[in-house]
Amino acid sequence: MRVLTTLVLSLALAVAAWAQRADPGFDPVKDVSLRFEKGAVVVAVPEGAHLKASFMAVEKKAGPGTLKLGKLPPTTAKDELGDGIWHGRVQLPVSGAGLSGTVTLAVTYQPCTEGEGGVCYPPTTRSLSVKAGDIPAEKPAEGPPVFPMEKALEEAKVIAAPVVVVPPAPAPERSGLLLSLLLVFLAGMGASLTPCVFPMIPITMAIIGAKGGGKAKGFALSGTLVLGMAVTYTTLGVLAAKSGAAFGAFAQRPGFLIPVSLLFAVFAVSLFGAFEIALPAGLAAKLQGDGSRKGFGGAFLMGLVLGPLSAPCVGPVIGAVLVAIAQQGDVWLGGLQLFVFALGMGVLFLVVGTFSAALPRSGDWLTRFKQGMGLVVLGFAAWNVRLVVPEWTNLALWSVVLMTSAAVLGAFEAAEGLVAQLRRGAAVLLLALAVLLGIRAAEAGLALTLLGSSSSQIAAGDSAKGWLEQDLEAALAKAQAERKVVLVDIYADWCAQCKELDEKTWPDPAVQAWIKANAVAIRIDTDAKRKDLATKLQIRSYPTVLLLDAEGRELRRILGYQKPQSMLAWLEAK
Repeated sequence: MRVLTTLVLSLALAVAAWAQRADPGFDPVKDVSLRFEKGAVVVAVPEGAHLKASFMAVEKKAGPGTLKLGKLPPTTAKDELGDGIWHGRVQLPVSGAGLSGTVTLAVTYQPCTEGEGGVCYPPTTRSLSVKAGDIPAEKPAEGPPVFPMEKALEEAKVIAAPVVVVPPAPAPERSGLLLSLLLVFLAGMGASLTPCVFPMIPITMAIIGAKGGGKAKGFALSGTLVLGMAVTYTTLGVLAAKSGAAFGAFAQRPGFLIPVSLLFAVFAVSLFGAFEIALPAGLAAKLQGDGSRKGFGGAFLMGLVLGPLSAPCVGPVIGAVLVAIAQQGDVWLGGLQLFVFALGMGVLFLVVGTFSAALPRSGDWLTRFKQGMGLVVLGFAAWNVRLVVPEWTNLALWSVVLMTSAAVLGAFEAAEGLVAQLRRGAAVLLLALAVLLGIRAAEAGLALTLLGSSSSQIAAGDSAKGWLEQDLEAALAKAQAERKVVLVDIYADWCAQCKELDEKTWPDPAVQAWIKANAVAIRIDTDAKRKDLATKLQIRSYPTVLLLDAEGRELRRILGYQKPQSMLAWLEAK
């Protein structure tokens, strides 16, 4: 199709002309249906739009009693940021206790339109009045009520906005579920090899009396201990999953991501051996007991308390699992994953308790394993903040991760033997990459050119070179002095399409050339940094790109992500 240049240009101009309208054809209030039926709040969007799961919430505004939001249904897809989304209609089950009269619910959702020109609107909160008698009494969480498709289609006809009714999302494929459980199981086995757990295995078996009592008794006692461990970790998984509705939205904010990454960095440093995170000696001794706690009750109790005892090494590993569970918000899956984690961690306990097997002695290999886990945790800390820190900071963080990896692998140690020399060779390579990333970080942060230009440098730096940040007043003054127009890129940190614009459209050489010749470019975050401009500029969705004259009068606007060719056609339109 792209061979026909004339046709392509015509289509691009048509898209640009359509997108210049101030009204995108979608209203986040009028076009999103909100009602209550059969014990659930029903939110529906028309075809070509979706709802983000991380911002979905239902709360009681005022009055007596309590309201509880049940388990959210599975999402039907993911957006560019990897966040779960729903198409069509989604049912949010609620239950209450002590409610009376008419209950006013505050329903929060975030709609986004799709395709070229797609935009994400700010989270919208609307009120919904419901009779207290229509809200089910609080009970154990259940899935939202399922209705026959014929009835759903019939009821959809009365919704004010056009609604696409979709069947419930299919359950995760068996192979995908089994793979995730296998990975969690292996993580549990790895946790049992850490210095906080591995040396305790024979001691724990002796305390509960598993050794010397025969294989059957040893297996039974060991299994009871593992069951106690499973209860502790399964409870953690359920609690993390039940927090998912509130935790998911908050977990995207810098105020959460940065402290969590700092905490994981502290965990990593601990795993490298800089210091130990341990319980007070008195409490640890009391939990371990004096050797008289034997039998099945003692084994179960030891399993319950083994989690706190192993926290210095297991905490960093299980913490990453808990964060993922909380973001999914699936109570059943969260409990299952942590149960399987406990089973993996208990494999060696079962082997030792049943066969009284002699475990390999701790040594240098165990220290290396612990340091390897520290590298994984440190890498997670850097990856976790990739979307909320400047590009130079991101490069610098990964430079630190690679430099630490080089040190752990022995870049600064003498190498004897083939294996040691190969390990040191890999370490030197990582050190070189760390230095390269460090230089790139300095280039991005200080606007220098030390190693020459690169495609990544163009995408990360040149597209924003010369752009002003947040200061619209300065941009207008500069435009008056240079007799140019003002190009305003309106964005938000949580906006996936905004990041697509930064990565694919602004770096385009033709787009950059037009901006350099005709406009003063500025990026403004009206969601968090310049809220005062959101009303003045009539910002209803993200991203929004404006062209203003030097006096600040709007010439035209375009909404949503645009490909470079469409954006250039819009910029050049008269």
